[in-house]
Amino acid sequence: MGTGTSQGIPVIGSTHPVCLSDDPRDTRLRVSALIQWDTYNYVIDCGPDFRQQMLYTLSRKQSPLHGILFTHEHADHVAGLDDIRPFVFKQGDLPIYAHRRVLTILRQRFDYIFTKENRYPGAPRVVSNEVQSGKAFILGNQEVIPIQALHGTLPIFGYRFNKLAYLTDVKTLPDMEIEKLQGLDILVLNALRYEEHHSHLNVDEALTLIAKIKPKQTYLTHISHHMGFHNKIAQRLPDGVFLAYDGLTLTIA
Repeated sequence: MGTGTSQGIPVIGSTHPVCLSDDPRDTRLRVSALIQWDTYNYVIDCGPDFRQQMLYTLSRKQSPLHGILFTHEHADHVAGLDDIRPFVFKQGDLPIYAHRRVLTILRQRFDYIFTKENRYPGAPRVVSNEVQSGKAFILGNQEVIPIQALHGTLPIFGYRFNKLAYLTDVKTLPDMEIEKLQGLDILVLNALRYEEHHSHLNVDEALTLIAKIKPKQTYLTHISHHMGFHNKIAQRLPDGVFLAYDGLTLTIA
């Protein structure tokens, strides 16, 4: 639903050529994904563009949202939490899944959502579920395996759903976690730009990690305007590696 960085593309007020591009693939909302199987709909991360993303996905089909998985607590991944209200009003309390640290920070930032006293009548409600490293959990009828990575020095989670894995904001990934990613059909992985970054994979680092994981296909996400134009960068990537873009739909048989 979104493949951009914390500022999105175009960046407000920027005259960078990519920010002025007419190619819709160069317009990127904050990073997020909708995972669907059978009758289930789960979102990974709920950033400031969540409302817009829902209007163009689940809202069009009047589909329910069964829960949100958070990778970490940075604003571009959590700032849209208040916009779950329409789902809560229609369905009831919404399950969320995150590291204990992330749940604590969400309670601080969105105290009116979590408080049990003097609640505002229109506040959304959630059911908190702690995700723990090394412990798979079940969503609907699907096993989900948390993948622990480092975003700089910050521990974060990616998630594996059967033959699909989604990891964003990764800088380093321990060998033990790489082992959990073997046998993938599709890997979604962040690659910010070609230049090195202190807390995100650049393209070369992402390609090195992909060579260790060996998925059948990889789609790069969390892309900065400094990466360059989508159509030009796509031609430079090796076989089996693609640039993701907003609205891309991937299907695993």
